[in-house]
Amino acid sequence: MSLQNTNITSKKYKKLSIQVSLTGLSFCCFDTLNNTITSLKEIQFDPFHKATKIEELFGDAFKNNPELKDTYDEVLVIHNNNLSTFVPTPLFDEDYLGSYLQYNTKVFETDFFAYDQISNYHMNSVYIPYVNINNFFIDQFGTFDYKHANSILVEKILDASRNHDEKKMVINFNPGHFEIIIVQNQKLLLFNSFEYQTPEDFIYYILFTAEQLNLNPEIFPLELLGTIDENDPFYAIAYKYIRYISFMNVDTLQQRNSFSTAQNQKHYILFQS
Repeated sequence: MSLQNTNITSKKYKKLSIQVSLTGLSFCCFDTLNNTITSLKEIQFDPFHKATKIEELFGDAFKNNPELKDTYDEVLVIHNNNLSTFVPTPLFDEDYLGSYLQYNTKVFETDFFAYDQISNYHMNSVYIPYVNINNFFIDQFGTFDYKHANSILVEKILDASRNHDEKKMVINFNPGHFEIIIVQNQKLLLFNSFEYQTPEDFIYYILFTAEQLNLNPEIFPLELLGTIDENDPFYAIAYKYIRYISFMNVDTLQQRNSFSTAQNQKHYILFQS
């Protein structure tokens, strides 16, 4: 679905991107004329309100944040969950979306499947969006575009790997799950999402994945994104076992906004949308 405004006199030169999950949402506003990010807001839902319908929590967010009810030329909704996978274009068939996901997540006949084309890299991102959240946004905006967070993430990481011949592991850390992406000079070698509870879970999946691709923890570089920082026990355990660990360089992205390095790493997908 797309929101289009072809009347140039009524263009606002403003775009709204909203990243959504079951635990909250974050959104930012873009000045499309100057290619800058003008505002950012993050809203975490109270975990003790699990009985409340997710639509009601989003409704409260809209009531309390007038920026969400402003007028925009474009609205993009980004679904952030671990219900996605990547399929090379030659193996892709739009009629069998659910079959691609059944190997790494539990799927049901009633699930709605969607996909994003990543034409530059001849593949598609297949995923299960939050249908109830999409329906809420239809009521708010009428029409809008939506994508999966991992579609944006993987495409940008592949872009950044150009002319880098060494294999690199990137981890995007989220509450409850994290993604491992391994790239080499614009080739996607591996993508997987893991649920975790403890730092030991975290390092186990990193080292297991590295072993499968014959990556030596003394040699390969590991870059971190998302909701992780140097004071995090998850960072501490990775630092213990991986020699070359760092946070992804976001200097170029920061040129488009006034937010801190940590915020650019945490909201990398949102800011790249």
